[in-house]
Amino acid sequence: MKKLTKEQKQDIAAIAVMKDEDIDFSDMPEVLDWSGAEIGKFYRPKKKPVTMRLDEDVIVWLKSFGHGYQTKANHLLRHAMTSTKSIKSRSKKTA
Repeated sequence: MKKLTKEQKQDIAAIAVMKDEDIDFSDMPEVLDWSGAEIGKFYRPKKKPVTMRLDEDVIVWLKSFGHGYQTKANHLLRHAMTSTKSIKSRSKKTA
């Protein structure tokens, strides 16, 4: 990634102190179709190595998808985590 110029750094600092409603977006078209968006392209959460004991058939199933089985396991766990969060928040609202 290229380093920012002094002018770019000044522009970023000036925008950072502005309120959202004061920023002029008139020269930027509104994006209506997000179908081509790439999730997580610029944000990478910190990874931490862990040791887990998984059933052998689960490991075989994960590896059957090919390279990246640990990433697949992470995606499945993240989906379970976010689903559980949304279920918990809905049950708190109705309680």
